[in-house]
This record gives sequence, C-alpha cells and structure tokens, in this order.
Amino acid sequence: MDERNGTLTDVDGSRVGHFTDPAGGTGCTVVLCEAGATAAVDVRGAAPATRETDLLRPENTVQQVQAVLLTGGSAFGLAAAAGVVRYLEELGAGFPTSAGPVPIVPAAALFDLGVGRAETRPGPDEGYAACRAAARGPVAEGSVGAGTGATVGHLRGRAACTKGGLGSASRRLRGGATVAALVAVNAFGDVVDPGTGRILGGVRFGSGGFFDTTAHIEELAGSRPRFGEQTTLAVIATDAALDRPALLRAAWMAHDGLARAIRPAHTAFDGDVVFALSTAFQGALDATIVGTVAAGLLADSIVRAVACATGLAGVPAASELGG
Repeated sequence: MDERNGTLTDVDGSRVGHFTDPAGGTGCTVVLCEAGATAAVDVRGAAPATRETDLLRPENTVQQVQAVLLTGGSAFGLAAAAGVVRYLEELGAGFPTSAGPVPIVPAAALFDLGVGRAETRPGPDEGYAACRAAARGPVAEGSVGAGTGATVGHLRGRAACTKGGLGSASRRLRGGATVAALVAVNAFGDVVDPGTGRILGGVRFGSGGFFDTTAHIEELAGSRPRFGEQTTLAVIATDAALDRPALLRAAWMAHDGLARAIRPAHTAFDGDVVFALSTAFQGALDATIVGTVAAGLLADSIVRAVACATGLAGVPAASELGG
C-alpha cells in the first residue's frame, strides 16, 4: 500500500513539526532527521537571518545535521534553535565529541514582526514544542509554523499585501527515491502560477485584483520598502544518497523554482535561503536529477503556501478575495 502523503515527510528519515501562535502572528517549523542528514545551503537573498550556515560549506568538517529550523521572528526567532538543540540532546543525537553528542541545527528566520504582536517571537520553548509536535504524517500547510505571519506582495507596503504561508510537495522517482520541498513564503514579490504567469497573491488593489509588481517595479524609485522585511525560506530533501557538493548543486538549481513562482525573487529586500538535505536511505542519484525535480516541487510548494493560507491580523488570504 502506498503511504505517501505528498509532503516532505515522504522522505525516509524525516519528520516535520510546527509551533503556531496565531495571536502573536508568528511560529516556527522544524525538519528533524535525528539519525543525521548530509546538508548544504544556498543563501541567495540579500538580507538573510541565519544560524550555522557557514558550517554547511562543502570544505568544512561536520557533514551532517540533525535538524533544520525555519522560524518567524526575524533575528530574534533564531533563539528557537536552542530549543531544537535541547530536544535533540535529550535524544542523544548529534555530532560525536569527547564530551558527548552536539546537535547540529542550522536555522533561518523570516520577518513577520509587522503581523500580530511584534514583541512575540519564537524562542527556545517554541522550538522545543515544534520538535515535540514533529511527525511522519502529512505536513500541515498554510498559515502554520514558520508561515503563520508570512505575507507576500510588498511593493506598496504592508497595508496592500496578501497572506503568505507554508507549503510542501513531494515526488517519488522511478528508482524508488523521493525528492521533496517545504517552503515558508514571505516574499517582497508576487506569487504567480508558473505555467500561466497569473498572479495568485501579491499587492492588492480594487475588488480582489492584484497589482503586477514586476510591471511597476519603477515605483521603487519613489517609495522603497524596508530592507530585510521579506524572505522565502525553503528546505529540499531527498532519501537518495548525495554528498555535500552534490547537495549544494541541487540547492542552486532549486532556487530556479523559487524564481518561477515568485516575481521578482532574490531582491535586496529578501533573505531567500534554500537548505538541501539527504537522508541517504536509497541509492545515489545525480545532483542534476534531484535539483531539476526539486525546482519544480519548490515552485509547487510556493503556490500551495499561498493557496492554503488563511487571513490573519487584517491581512486577507488570496482564497478570501473576490477577484
């Protein structure tokens, strides 16, 4: 019987958990691989908030991580990683040292302080709670976890934006390996249908319509958004065996999916990050295969994030608009 659920937890050796605070307008999402996953990262946005990403460079010593954390709360929210570390320490999971295992938890944060209560941010207890909630079942999508306070379409400010969110997708390949993506979408640009270019969520105007950010980008000359207040965070994962250089190549390619579904992407205002994980439960695959599939899944996940979102703190979701 096929027990696949179409989300990142289809990858063998992974679990996903959320902490969601709708009143605070924030949350965090953890991808747990307690047995270890080879990892890489590609930071493409100009305003990232990250933790432990230098460790993931191919030439560095530690090759595996036990979790990746995506969090709201901007740089404050990176404190939630301490709770993930505490949870993994209790399990005895981590990089072996003479003093015992040290959990390796790279993390990245998005800016959601303008939604809900700005003083409410994920911290160690919230990161720990996300781990306690982690499961192998279908990943909850929409306004949950790191996508709780996410928004999209910021050319004309927060008053005209649309709700972003969290989405996930997966695909089983012919040889039995699985590739998957998970994304928290909090973008400066519009979310579009990659096939038609139709805007699915972005700058609102009129009765349910959307304003095309790319066509009107010159408005930036008169009124600039605040730097660093948007960001899309993603994890691509596979249970195929890939080493770190191959995973880095796959992460590079997966960013193409981000650019297919968000226009414009990788701006000076975004801190876009793609983590890549291999749990290596299956045989080896070429990075080109994984990267190509992951790019498509990441685009699909971005669309799902906006489609599954619900309105929060006065920011409507695309599904709630009349146009």
